[in-house]
Parts: sequence; structure tokens; C-alpha cells
Amino acid sequence: MGFIKRSTIPFLGGNAMPILIVAIGIVILLFLIMKMKLNTFVSLVIVSFLVAVSLGMELTEIVKTIEAGIGSQLGHLALVFGLGAMLGRLVSDAGGGNRIAITLINTFGRKRIQLAVVVASFIVGVALFFEVGLVVLIPIIYAIAKEVKMPFLYLGIPMAAALNVTHGFLPPHPAPTAITAAYGADIGQVLLLGTLIAIPTTIVSGPLFNKFAMKFFPNAYKKSGNLAALGPQKEFELKDTPGFGVSVLTSLFPVLFMGLATIFTLLLPGESKVKEVVEFIGTPGTAMLLSLLIAIYTMGYARKIPMKEIGNTLSESIAQIAMMLLIIGGGGAFKQVLVDGGVGDYVATLFSETNMSPILVAWMIAAILRLCLGSATVAALTTAGLVSPLLISSSVNPALIVLATGAGSVIFCHVNDAGFWMVKEYFGLSMKETFQIWSVLTTVISITGLLCVLLLGVLI
Repeated sequence: MGFIKRSTIPFLGGNAMPILIVAIGIVILLFLIMKMKLNTFVSLVIVSFLVAVSLGMELTEIVKTIEAGIGSQLGHLALVFGLGAMLGRLVSDAGGGNRIAITLINTFGRKRIQLAVVVASFIVGVALFFEVGLVVLIPIIYAIAKEVKMPFLYLGIPMAAALNVTHGFLPPHPAPTAITAAYGADIGQVLLLGTLIAIPTTIVSGPLFNKFAMKFFPNAYKKSGNLAALGPQKEFELKDTPGFGVSVLTSLFPVLFMGLATIFTLLLPGESKVKEVVEFIGTPGTAMLLSLLIAIYTMGYARKIPMKEIGNTLSESIAQIAMMLLIIGGGGAFKQVLVDGGVGDYVATLFSETNMSPILVAWMIAAILRLCLGSATVAALTTAGLVSPLLISSSVNPALIVLATGAGSVIFCHVNDAGFWMVKEYFGLSMKETFQIWSVLTTVISITGLLCVLLLGVLI
């Protein structure tokens, strides 16, 4: 793309180190988003242009690079992300999330209520995005905490931890799905290995962290939550919600299709028509489409909901994620500028003589970008652009690099991330308490996830 030839009008100077240019670009991005309150997508595009010019890319190629970055990112992700949002909204509006949570709680009983919340949140979190999962589960957790006379945060922390872990590690969530393609990893492997990592990480950052937080920050556990922050809520009578089995299966069909396809592919030797069909069904786009069609029936048609109403639900779900899609596209543009501008090659050269594992490199870069950018998705996408060149000469399983990047991308959630403010408002916490509990919790997720990835790297 002509990045070796330096432009004559770089705003930082043609001899500036690529990493310094990126660092200054990130500072500008933070300033635009946090201080100027400029739209995140617009900010990403502006910074992409500035960084491209500073890296010395030919002016005639910059727009093409940005368009290619947005197009390639959304071209792969829009199908999975859009269908996933529709699936999650169908399950939510039908009361499936409500049924899953209540049934598990009734089954586990009061003594194991926290474990029930973790299991319910993990199941719901696989199908729903973090923000949607919070909106679906908080009213349920609020009602349960009130009924069993427990602190809201005692149940809210494990719930939020489970949602955040699935968001960071498991397809079909945006970042894991996108960086799986960027690293050339197998999505089924990412899903299976990600689940092995997600379970212990959820236990450590949920129930175990809860004991620590209750001891050191007891005042936060006296808060009763802020249900009003969610706005008007849809209430369900349990008898009017779909059954537990069908709700769980509908939520997990994408995971089942992709996971089973991976297992069958490993078991079926050679090439065959059956293997080809299985692999086709297990691709993210196909798995999500089949799952959505099943959900339209189980969560809609089978419950005698008019098709027009089902259509409205699908349309509303897309409207809710439209800006997020643009932001992801903006992250793709920034990533492509870094790749075509030679930053990826520079980083590869920088680490070419190091003995440090690519797993640690991916985690470190993702963690730094997360602290600077806020968005776990943007941090992961940008990291993929920087780390991909390292994998050419590496024997490390790309699926582990995906998971290490995911671990780094969720570290220390703070004021530049929407999730920070959602947790603060919904849990009724002060700024200080949100830092003490939520920011520390996400750091625990990141470090625990990294340690699990390193352990898997030794075992496989």
C-alpha cells in the first residue's frame, strides 16, 4: 500500500517511530471521546486518517485503506453480529432468560443461590452481548435478592463476571469472532478451549472475588441496586414464559452447532461430502442463521406470536446495535491503517529477537490498548493487526493467541468504557466503589484468563 514512501505532510514528522505515532494517535482518540464527547466511530475514523498520514502512507491510498478496513471487518462480522442480536432479543422478549434464571435458582436452592446465578448468567451470556445480558438479568437478580434477603451485589457480581467472561472469550461475541478470523484460528477450537478457560475464570472472578470484595468493601454491599436506571421493564409470569429446556437449547444452538461441527471434523478422516456438510453447518454465519430460524419458531411462532410482531422484534434488535457495528467498523479501519502503515511489521521486528511467548505479547498489547481505548472489542481488533505478523514464524496454536488477546482486552474497565457506567448506575455504586469492585474484578478476569491460557499452552 505504499507505506514505505513517506508523505510530505505528516503531522508528526516522517521519522517518528511507529509506536510513538500510534501512542499519540491513541491519546488523540481518548481526547476526542472523553473530553470532546465526540462520537466513537467518528473519532476512530479521524484518528485513522491522522495516524495514516503520520506513518507516511501515500495520500491516495489512505481512503482505500480505511474503506478496506471497515469493509473487511463488517463483511465478516456483520452477519454473525446481526443474527446474534436478533437471537438474543427473541429469547429476551419471549421471557426465555427469565425462565432460565428462575428455574436454575429453584433447582439449586437458597444455599447455592450464587452458583445458580453464575450458571444462569453464563448460559444467557453465551447468547447475549454483555450490555443486553445486564438488561435481561438485573431485574431478575434484583427480585431474587429481595426475596431471599441477600445483598444485591452478592448476586450481581457473579452475574456481571459471567457475562464479561463470555463476552471476552467466547464466539459468537464480536471480538472473539473477529480476531479468530484475523489470526486464522479455527473458531470451533476457540469455542472449546475458550469454554475450558471461561469456566474457572468465572468461578475465580465471581464467587471467589465476591468473598474478597465483601471483606474489603462492605459498604458497597449495602447498596440495593438501581432498577430505575433500566427504564420500563417487561414483566413475565413464569407460566407465560417458554420452557426451561427450549429456552436453554435456543440460546445455546450457535455454540452447539459450532462445537459439534469441530468435534465431528476432527473425528471424520479425510475428505467427504458428510464432512463438507458438517463444516458448512459449523461456520459462524450458517450456525447463527439456523439458530435464528429455530428461535423464530420456538420463541415466536410456537407461542402463537404473530409474525409481524416477531419481525418488529428483529428490526428493533438491529437498531440497537447499529452504532456498535459502526464502531467495530471504525476499529477495523484503525487496525488496517496500522497494518498497511507498517506498524504490524515494526512490532514483529521489535519482538523478533525476544524469547517472550506470543501469548504474552498479545495479552500485553491488548491490555495496554484496553486501558487507553476503553472498548474491549476495539482493543482486541487493533491487537490482532499488530500481532498477526508474529504468528507467521510461531508454532503457538492461534486459538490460544485469540484467547490471550481476549484476556488482555478486558483488563481494568474504567471511565472510558460504557460497561463501567452501566455497572455503576445499575448497581447503584459510587465512582470510588465502581473502581474498587468492577475495575478490579475485570483485572482479575484478565489475569486469570491469561494464566489459564498459559496452562493450556503447556498441555496442548
